Amino acid sequence: MNRDHWSSISIPWHRHYGGKMETVPRCVVRGMDDFSVWYSPGVAESCLAIEKEPALLDELTNRWNLVAVVSDGSRVLGLGDIGAKASYPVMEGKALLYKYLGGVDSIPIVLDTGDPDEIIRTVLTLQPSFGGINLEDIAQPKCFRILDTLRREAEIPVWHDDQQGTATVTLAGLLNALKVVGKRIEDVAIAFIGTGAANVACARLIFGRGADPSRCFMVDSRGILGTHRYDLREKRNTFPEKWRLSEMTNPEQRSGGIPEAMAGADVVISLATPGPNTILPEWVSSMGKEPIVFAAANPVPEIWPEEALRAGAAVVATGRSDLPNQVNNSLIFPGLFRGALDVRARTISDGMCFAAADALAARAPGASAGSIDPGRIVPTMEEWTVFCDVARAVGLRAQEEGLAARVLPGDEIYAAAYERIDRSRKITAMMMDSGIIPPPPEEE
Repeated sequence: MNRDHWSSISIPWHRHYGGKMETVPRCVVRGMDDFSVWYSPGVAESCLAIEKEPALLDELTNRWNLVAVVSDGSRVLGLGDIGAKASYPVMEGKALLYKYLGGVDSIPIVLDTGDPDEIIRTVLTLQPSFGGINLEDIAQPKCFRILDTLRREAEIPVWHDDQQGTATVTLAGLLNALKVVGKRIEDVAIAFIGTGAANVACARLIFGRGADPSRCFMVDSRGILGTHRYDLREKRNTFPEKWRLSEMTNPEQRSGGIPEAMAGADVVISLATPGPNTILPEWVSSMGKEPIVFAAANPVPEIWPEEALRAGAAVVATGRSDLPNQVNNSLIFPGLFRGALDVRARTISDGMCFAAADALAARAPGASAGSIDPGRIVPTMEEWTVFCDVARAVGLRAQEEGLAARVLPGDEIYAAAYERIDRSRKITAMMMDSGIIPPPPEEE
């Protein structure tokens, strides 16, 4: 089915259900007497125990498994700055993905402020209520400072999915795509098209994994980044990440735009203006031998896969579920947070992202045998045990890096993730089968 179909039924379905999430008990309520345990007077014993030993909060309550999805609505999907209220359906959808794919409870929190300092203060103030924070759809450049500050100051893991999630799943896809063409990440030239939060994070993580920045180029709306760009030099305090990348990449000071950056490149990773024709076939033809093309703009990729393949691309990925090689951060964040929460990680490091990317890449069909299908460089969300693999890898890496409060062997992390995710899926199926969740309205 095409995008117009899904758009046409969106409002009727949302209206029919009155939203996507609700709160339900996880404890027995056999009668009114049980409330004497769960509330007054019995609950006082739990409160006093936590007062004496704050770590008991995560044993006596569900706080440890609860994530806040926080946004100011300043950069929502492909919609732009639509404000906090209009962003709520997206954040509620994110909460649904967390629950169904990761067994993670989640609450949308949209903030009626665009002030980065106020967002930082609010998140830090919310910490006693949550085991983790998912920042979502916050515009750059403030999103960088918000994330960096919170990662440094918060006592619970803070994650910006538009940055870290997109970067991690892109890295996973890239690692397998490079195996398809027999190239090493250290040797390839990469053209990053677009310098929004997602692609800046992609570059940081890919460079951290071994790619050579001096062989790479980044392109914004005004051309290839470099120290020759006086407009970037003048705004280096406002956009420090862009200026840092200008200093790291393009040592030859190549000028021009997308075609000039792609010329001779082994890989193009594009998170830019939706297409078609943002990237032209002849620019793909100008790339190196067996080029890799990630055209990840939504809803329409910068170039259609069939055009890129005809132009010589060996591997093509997009962000769409109806095309081969969907590189989507929904493959990463549910399992990554599952693992981080289960070991009570205090932050999410780049090392944990690398571990998640490796685990995801290893689940691609044929990966274990060394024969990856160019059209299946990452698994799909239907292969739900991949989230358990990601959780295990992340939990183990958090322990290795000294970031975990709990020490668990890998098989226990996997089993806990499996139980939580399986439970969420079964609860949803049970409620649908029993009619507690009614069928959707008829599709026209």
